[in-house]
This record gives sequence, C-alpha cells and structure tokens, in this order.
Amino acid sequence: MRISRRSAAVATLALTVALVAGACTKKNDSTDAGAAGTTAAATTAGSEPAGSGTESAGGGTGDKIKIAFVPKLQGSPYFEAMNTGAEKAVEALGDVEWLYQGPTQADAAAQSQIVRSFIQQKVDVLVVAPNDPDSMAPLMKEAQDAGIKVMTADTDAPNSVREVFVNQATAQGIGDTTAKTLLDAMGGKGKWAIVSCGETAENLNSWIDAEKAYVTANYPDAELVDVVYSGEDQAKGTQMSIDLMNANPDLTGLIGQCTTSAVGVAQAVKDAGKIGQIFTVGVGTPLSMKPYLEDGSSSGSILWDVEQLGYLTVWAGQQLAQGKELAATNDVSETLPAVKWDAASKMLLLGDPTVFTTENVDQYNY
Repeated sequence: MRISRRSAAVATLALTVALVAGACTKKNDSTDAGAAGTTAAATTAGSEPAGSGTESAGGGTGDKIKIAFVPKLQGSPYFEAMNTGAEKAVEALGDVEWLYQGPTQADAAAQSQIVRSFIQQKVDVLVVAPNDPDSMAPLMKEAQDAGIKVMTADTDAPNSVREVFVNQATAQGIGDTTAKTLLDAMGGKGKWAIVSCGETAENLNSWIDAEKAYVTANYPDAELVDVVYSGEDQAKGTQMSIDLMNANPDLTGLIGQCTTSAVGVAQAVKDAGKIGQIFTVGVGTPLSMKPYLEDGSSSGSILWDVEQLGYLTVWAGQQLAQGKELAATNDVSETLPAVKWDAASKMLLLGDPTVFTTENVDQYNY
C-alpha cells in the first residue's frame, strides 16, 4: 500500500508545504539487528534536506518504516543535532526512512500544519515535540485513528494518545541540576529569575516546577522574583534579561530555560558588564554556550547528549512500528546499552543530564 500512495503523498506534501511557507548497533535483546542501509531523506521547510539523502518527504523507499519527526523549531542547533543523531540511527538500522520537518518559528499553528501533512502522507510513525501539547493532542488522535503510531520526543504531550515518550532526562533531574548549579554560583543566596521560552511547553514548565521546589527546600535565603517567556527568540531573551536586571537592581542570578534563552541571559550579563556580579546558568547546547562559559558570563550549561536523543527516537519508532514490546532495560546500541523503559508512564529515558563547563565543553560538537 505504501508504494501505491507515493504519488498522492508527493502532491499532498507539496501543497501543504506551500501553505506553511505562505503562512509565515544494537537493538532490544528481543529483536534482530537490522542491516545497515542508505540514509533516509530529511525534509526541511523551505530549504534543502540537511545532511540526508536525495529523496523528498513524499518519496517512499520500498518497505522501509517511515518515521516522521516534527520538532518545535527547525534550524535551531538543538534540533539539528537531534536530527544528526537520528540519521546515524537510520544508517545503523537500515530499514527506516527518517522524515524531519518543523516550523521556522516556534508556532503551534504552523507546527500543526506540518503534522497534518504527515498524517495525509500516512507515515508509519509520527513523532512530535509539541509547542502546545494540549492543542496538538487532537491531531495526534487523528493520526492514531488513521492507523499511524504516535510518539513524543524531547517534549511530552501527557494528555494525548502517544504510545511512547522519548525523554532526555527526568524533570526533577534537570530542574535540580540546573537550580543547584546556579545557586552554588550565587553563593546559595540572593534574588534570581527565569527566562523560559514557550509558555505552554510541558517540558520547560516541569523543569521550572522542579527548580522552584529544589531552591525552596535547599536555599532559604534565595528568592525567585519572576518567570518570563521569550518564545524561541534569542534576542528577545537577551532583552527580557536586561529588563529583569533593570527592574531588580539586586538581582544576582538568571536561568535560561531553553537553548535560545540560555544564550540570551548570558549575553545580557556580558553586555551589561556584570560578569561576576550576576550569574547565569542555561539549558544550552555546548557550542553555543562555549564562549560564555569561557568568559564567565555563564556558570554552566545543563543538557544531555542531543544526538543520542535523536538516535533513541528512531530506534523507539522502529520498535513501535514493528509491534515489539520494550523491556525494562533496553540494549539500543554500543553507546546506549541500558536505556530504561517505564511501562506505567510509557517513558523511554535517555539518562541523567550533563553539566557542560570549560573542562568538558570541547568534547561535544553541536
């Protein structure tokens, strides 16, 4: 059936992409290892596929499993690194076609249009990192009703029909690590604020809740003065940080809650000439944070191996499409030998967060 729908899928995608543009190696022990194959195509919005093969999103590849991933924002270093890891999984697994397309702005409506296009193509597995989990949930149900397996990765939609959530780390693990890194830099006391991104992003909000709880329990002399939201706009994150400093002259700490605001808060402190007076910590990619770690405008960047997150997402999609049950501990690859699966929450956990500093930042190339 996949081959007979190919021409219709191409036409449907072309129309939908035009509308969007106008509007804005191992497997589980219970499985057999797939032979290495040709890298699948990754379709981008309004650009050539990044680091992929020559086929478009509508072009089928025989009986390969079509896994489509819709990130919050295409073009960000974070999701591009995730895509790179996914392409490595495609090469290793061999029976997968990876389709990668997201909105050019972190906009829930634009993301929904792309999801609809993949539903119309009748991909085998749909993976979403939703900007707005609640508004995305009905579309995920629509995909399921069309016979498509549904997953989330990086960002969850807990009130949806998703069958697997590929989680980078627990909310408590990320929140506790981020808060501790900042408050230790602040000397355990003082006023701090958070510059987050999407106001409805489930993962960011869960980290913020964990940070608040951790600071309250462990740093009685610290006061959270505000939480603001900059979308995925780095310049806006910088400006909001400056506004927070102006409104709170005794502010001594800032958290950049996502990869764009992580850079934004550090840049604001640097521009204000307040390195060593106001401390920042961000959830940022190593390459983007390296200059700020080196000049002291950032005291640490908390993240995880994003390429491995992309790899794990493809592997999980393959297992789901093939109807294979996940084990409590899964041998995914040589570098992911013990990935935990929680059946109750349907969560596949990459592992613990990593703190990037000047000592280890050069070990990562994304």
